[in-house]
Amino acid sequence: MSDLRQSGPGGPPSKSFRLDRQSGKLMGVCAGIANYFGIDVMLVRLGFVLATLVGFGSPILIYLAIGLIAD
Repeated sequence: MSDLRQSGPGGPPSKSFRLDRQSGKLMGVCAGIANYFGIDVMLVRLGFVLATLVGFGSPILIYLAIGLIAD
């Protein structure tokens, strides 16, 4: 039986959100989001950078909250 939490980018989406600290850069938040939705982690990272520039830094607080609250 396969473990759904080990799905990589481009693979089938995971059924539960988990931080991916092995392939993550800072806390594994973007890698965990990419695994959850089954998309490339670079797209999620670019999305966070663009959101931070447009959102006046509030996505940084959201990123930290996800990193501290999530598994």
